Amino acid sequence: MKETGASPADEKYHLMTTAPVETLVIRHAIPCIIIMLVSAMYNTADTYFVSALGTSAIAGVGVSFSMMSIIQAVGFFFGNGSGNFISRALGARNTADAEAMAATGFFSAFVLGLAVAVLGTIFLSPLALILGSTPTVLPYSRDYLRFILLGTPFMVSSFMLNNLLRYQGNAFFGMIGMVSGAVINIGLDPLFIFVFHLGVKGAALATMISQTVSCLLLFTMANIGKRNISIMPRNFSPSLGKYREIFRGGSPSLLRQCVAGLSVVLLNRAAGAYGDSVIAAIAIVNRVFLMAGSAIIGFGQGFQPVCGFNYGAKHYDRVKRAFWFCLRLSTVLLTVFAVLGFIFAPQIVSFFRKDDLEIVSVGAFALKAQCFGLPFLGWILLVSFMLQTMGKGLPASILALSRQGLFLVPLIFVLIPPLGVLGVQICTPIADFCAFLLALPLGIRTLHKDLA
Repeated sequence: MKETGASPADEKYHLMTTAPVETLVIRHAIPCIIIMLVSAMYNTADTYFVSALGTSAIAGVGVSFSMMSIIQAVGFFFGNGSGNFISRALGARNTADAEAMAATGFFSAFVLGLAVAVLGTIFLSPLALILGSTPTVLPYSRDYLRFILLGTPFMVSSFMLNNLLRYQGNAFFGMIGMVSGAVINIGLDPLFIFVFHLGVKGAALATMISQTVSCLLLFTMANIGKRNISIMPRNFSPSLGKYREIFRGGSPSLLRQCVAGLSVVLLNRAAGAYGDSVIAAIAIVNRVFLMAGSAIIGFGQGFQPVCGFNYGAKHYDRVKRAFWFCLRLSTVLLTVFAVLGFIFAPQIVSFFRKDDLEIVSVGAFALKAQCFGLPFLGWILLVSFMLQTMGKGLPASILALSRQGLFLVPLIFVLIPPLGVLGVQICTPIADFCAFLLALPLGIRTLHKDLA
């Protein structure tokens, strides 16, 4: 029951620390899942429509995906870094510090995004080659990257704002902004590619415009309503202490996304030795698993504000109950997806490029192989999110690095040279299982010692 005359901050605190955690997690997870699926749809939609332009065009978009991961990493770094601090500050009823952190995180993210755009545009061709472009793929990756880089400041800010709203327990606003952008992107893709005959450039232009619109909508919604922390220039107060907090809370996300981008680059470069069809097949499989992974990441993101508020309020029993609830549900969903993905692997890959039999053959086997590692993903991600939200930067960063950094990158060099295409197909699920073995003791220790 609401307290008479209670402020919005007091109402939020009361809700987050007394309502059933299962209800809170579901309430926050649904918009987060939608947001993450929508985010994945930006790339999946581009891959689908570009598939009509040929194998090299698909490969060009696939190569550029690692740059999108880096852009997302910057946005997640500032969004999670400032958001983790904000959720704990709100849990401790310290609104002034939360407002200062929100402004500092947002404006810093936009400036860094601008720097990435300028440097990336200047070194466009070397960047495309580093990302794994072959001579036949290079023209397409250049065309796609040019417009993606132009929109980088708004893309970074969009991801940052989405996370900022989520950590305040207001993921619904983020969902509106992201879904609006996705609808625009899906509508503009066929218009620019087929009606205006812009090809791959049209797909990138559609993504740039849609992400810019999302950013503007999110910024507007972040500054309306009494339940959101306003982002005001007067609250921009950069300091070593604030950036230390951002780094501590955001570095796991930054490392996770950057290493993901690096692993995609290395995988593309290794796959390129066996032809554009192999690059395209791996790009399609990555898109499919991006959708599944995004849903679980969204579920974990729904857990984070519940974890942050209750950890800040020292309600450790509620943190543990929310964790186990999320783990049970996410593991069931991932197992169902893995079974369906294994059974219908050829049909799923054919949806993107049915005319290239090599893509279907290589992609279907890779998809089946990755299905074996999928059920372990829930524990890995939820333990990482829990450590990150609790402010335990070092173990959270190690775990964030593990799946695609500590394990996948070495496996690329160990398995692919002797096994060829088979090594490309199986290195990811092996890395997933190794990451689970690392996450298992970290999670058990946190639950039984730090939250005792």
